[in-house]
Amino acid sequence: MSLHDLAHLTDDLGCPKVLVVGDLILDRYTWGDAQRVSQEAPVIVLRSDRREARPGGAANVANMLLGLGAEVSCVGVVGDDAAGGQLRQMLIDAGAECRAVVGDESRPTSTKERFIGRAGSRHPSQILRVDHEVNHPVDTWLENDLINWIESHAAWHDAILISDYGKGVCTPRVLQAAIQAARLVAIPVIVDPSVHCPLEHYRGATMIKPNRAEAERATGITIKKPDDAMAAGKHLCQQIEAGMALVTLDSDGMMLVERSGYGEFFSTHARAVYDITGAGDMVMAAVGLCLAAGTSPDDAVRLANVAAGLEVERTGVSVVARDELRAELIASQHGGTTKIVSHEHIGRIAGELHSRGQSIVLTNGCFDLLHVGHVAYLEEAARLANVLVVGVNSDTSVRRLKGESRPVIAQSDRAAMLAALGCVDYVVVFDEDTPHRLIEAVRPDVLVKGGTYRPEEVVGHEIVEAYGGQVRVTGVVDGISTTNILASLTRGETVAATETSEDEGPQVHPHPNLRRAS
Repeated sequence: MSLHDLAHLTDDLGCPKVLVVGDLILDRYTWGDAQRVSQEAPVIVLRSDRREARPGGAANVANMLLGLGAEVSCVGVVGDDAAGGQLRQMLIDAGAECRAVVGDESRPTSTKERFIGRAGSRHPSQILRVDHEVNHPVDTWLENDLINWIESHAAWHDAILISDYGKGVCTPRVLQAAIQAARLVAIPVIVDPSVHCPLEHYRGATMIKPNRAEAERATGITIKKPDDAMAAGKHLCQQIEAGMALVTLDSDGMMLVERSGYGEFFSTHARAVYDITGAGDMVMAAVGLCLAAGTSPDDAVRLANVAAGLEVERTGVSVVARDELRAELIASQHGGTTKIVSHEHIGRIAGELHSRGQSIVLTNGCFDLLHVGHVAYLEEAARLANVLVVGVNSDTSVRRLKGESRPVIAQSDRAAMLAALGCVDYVVVFDEDTPHRLIEAVRPDVLVKGGTYRPEEVVGHEIVEAYGGQVRVTGVVDGISTTNILASLTRGETVAATETSEDEGPQVHPHPNLRRAS
């Protein structure tokens, strides 16, 4: 299937119902600057500036499925503690059905606390991880409750995903109950196995998804090349009577092996890998979504490969939305990634950029008839931070602001021309008359407007200044404007910029410590 066909396949996936069974984990992150060593001991000092919590483990798989457009029911256990309440509420807020998330006062909610340090302009790195958990199997009464819920609700779903992190929820009885319930109603059951669990416990699964180390340990086959992964996958299918094995090989790709003997290797594309955390969960979620929607296994793996590529380009665990997946596939047809993103997408991108310590400059406008004045001010704006985001008024917005005769150029073409500029990193089309909503989503370090405005006249300045950002006004190219160009066309004249000295017009200086990456 071509990239074009895969892009359109994302539109045909619908909204399948997926039951996620497994270990629900709360991931906590503490971010900060790590640029000095303590005087008390030879340890790095992390000056914290941000804390956040995200769903982890099976909860992360559920959250990623929701981002990809599935309906999700969760089956698992949390502690009777604040972390458990927070995790359950996060899943509910994301749209998951959590009636089968059972509280157990005898055990804590599994929590992984990560400390992420930034040093200068380098990419942030994980300094330390602290785990709060117990690994013993859940009590029999809890086990029975989970099994009863799975057996009574399996028929209402299109697939079952088992995400086993070895924290005690996926007992042999729970595993076999989920697998047999799926087989009884003829829906696929996909398993992400635990390194601590004998693979025999997953007997009868539709697909098992071990990583390289897990496959090597289970089969005794050292995997150095695709043929080795093929042999290991065949062994696994025969060993546990699985329909398929998907052996993930980190940066080398994935090998899909069917019990019939068919195998296909899927290589990865070169990526700027920032963090592999969550990549396996993304593969699990994307494959599960596709198989639940009736997609062929090989096409499911192709989509999962792209989704995992997007995931590793982000710091920590992050949701990849279906529209991002489709945009990536469309852009890949032309040999690159797209700069034109949705409003929802830019919010996620901005959060990721901020987490890496990258600075953002935002500007906005109609950009009808892109001209040298626009280019000069955009290049000037780009020098103020690491990343330049450009907001573009939609066609309907331009008509409201400038009349029915405008715009001259459609929004898709205006966005494409801006994206073609080397100084522009992202382009977002917005439909409102003001960029307030876009500013709130991006939270730029610097808000820029080209022209003769004073900073306090720039629309949205109050939002940026309220959280400590800065507002700048760039210089103008005298004699050049869209209005002048349109008027000259009717007169048959040529428009040229007025010669000005470098000292004329407002001067713009980068925000302290905000420099565009080379």
